[in-house]
Amino acid sequence: MQRRHLLQTAAALAVPALGQQAWAQGSFPAKPIKLVIAFPAGGPTDITMRSLADNASKILGQPVIVENKPGAGGTLPAQQLQSAVADGYTVAQIPLGVFRLGYTTKINWDPIKDITYVINVTGYAFGIVVPADSPLKNWADFVAYAKANPGKLTYGSTGTLTSPHLTTELVAQKAGIELQHVPYKGSADLMLAVVGGQVMAAADSTGFATQVEAGKLRVLNTWGEKRLDKFPGAPTLKELGYDIVQNSPFGIGAPKGTPPEVVRRLHDAFKKAMEEPSYVAALARYDMLPNYLSSADYTKFAQDTIGREKVLIDKLGLAKGS
Repeated sequence: MQRRHLLQTAAALAVPALGQQAWAQGSFPAKPIKLVIAFPAGGPTDITMRSLADNASKILGQPVIVENKPGAGGTLPAQQLQSAVADGYTVAQIPLGVFRLGYTTKINWDPIKDITYVINVTGYAFGIVVPADSPLKNWADFVAYAKANPGKLTYGSTGTLTSPHLTTELVAQKAGIELQHVPYKGSADLMLAVVGGQVMAAADSTGFATQVEAGKLRVLNTWGEKRLDKFPGAPTLKELGYDIVQNSPFGIGAPKGTPPEVVRRLHDAFKKAMEEPSYVAALARYDMLPNYLSSADYTKFAQDTIGREKVLIDKLGLAKGS
């Protein structure tokens, strides 16, 4: 009996060692991986991330399955990581809104300590659009109307405390105007709303491009460092006198405690997937570019961004209890 007990104990102790050896030998992944993204199907994030996932599937030898989890300003995937097993089989998109949570919402986890940052992949190109038949022909018209009608100019975004919402509020503050914000779950719903006249304007990533090209929307401004090739007539915020550039980088995170070997495997696969022409082309549809950050650099970016976002939240008076 004693010998049997010793053998069972030895076998039990060997399991972690065998597990580590399996990681080292590259047996991960042995089953499909779930990639949770923060916005609904059919929008720019969904389309580009599905392209990335398809490429990564071929590299990893297992399907990378996209699951849409819209709402809560794009933070639900990060929250889902808090209850996921730290084995690499659940990963999530980390939009910039995740770094604001500690200042705007009561949470029992830390956006830095409780997420393993795998890789940054891209960032959005943003702007403000109005219906093509709107009397607001340019940004000067927009500001003039808002000043004459405080709080009556409605605009939609992809959610409360998202980059489109906060940046528009920052611009409004600098312009001395008051707007009425209407949140939507994603670009697809938002575009239906602005084209249908439910809101007077929309602040969004360039998922609005197809509606602009179809003659249904007009671009009033864009938020990058320079004008977008696709909309050369739309001035940047900097050209309009606001010292603001917003492209909202995002990447992929895993649960806290994910083995380093697994993180490395995921990083390497997604990095290679980013370099595939199909992904670059998918991004180009929305004036987005690959924006690679390694696991270490992405972690540092997250730490730095949390400090910057606190300044923005405080400036807009949106901190908890304010």
